[in-house]
Amino acid sequence: MGPSKDTESREGDALPLPPGQRIQRGWPVTHYGPVPRFKPDRWEFRVFGTTADGDKHTWRHEEFCALPYATVVADLHCVTKYSVLGAEWGGVPARTILELAPPAPGVTHVMVWAEYGFSSNLRLADFAADTTIFATHKDDEMLTAEHGFPVRLVVPHLYAWKGPKWVRGVEYMTADRRGFWEERGYHNLGDPWREQRYSYQENPGEGPEL
Repeated sequence: MGPSKDTESREGDALPLPPGQRIQRGWPVTHYGPVPRFKPDRWEFRVFGTTADGDKHTWRHEEFCALPYATVVADLHCVTKYSVLGAEWGGVPARTILELAPPAPGVTHVMVWAEYGFSSNLRLADFAADTTIFATHKDDEMLTAEHGFPVRLVVPHLYAWKGPKWVRGVEYMTADRRGFWEERGYHNLGDPWREQRYSYQENPGEGPEL
């Protein structure tokens, strides 16, 4: 997948937002369940599943923060129909994780795991996109707890639920499996430009059976 279409209509521009979206001033807090309490001495980021070497790879919080830092300027499109435009996301690119802990041949999808067992599934190509990033900062400021501190995934070319807050790890998979919201009626792919909001809109082959 290519980079996010981050040239949507700002004031004075004629290019459209994704269908059904509106420009949001500020950044609303939206999530399911309570905000988890961060415990740095117990926190780790892990990559597991079908890895190339068959091992689990882990980084403690200070180790994860020491990984190469990058920034991506991209929009965020929430399925609740608001869009935050032109934010600068700073953190660890997903491609860095793929390089440090490569998937085995045959891996087609990943499951991104977060606190409380929350999960979101992605095609490997979406996860490996240049703009997919494990964000620790937005617009040069550290994320707040309500917005996903210490780490949230940002996948700008998909709806924002595909990028969970409070991420704890990635599972490599050789077959697709629905995540938390995908099991509860959200579209398995989540492309805002195709307005893939709900599972009833899925075409054959776009997701596992519910």
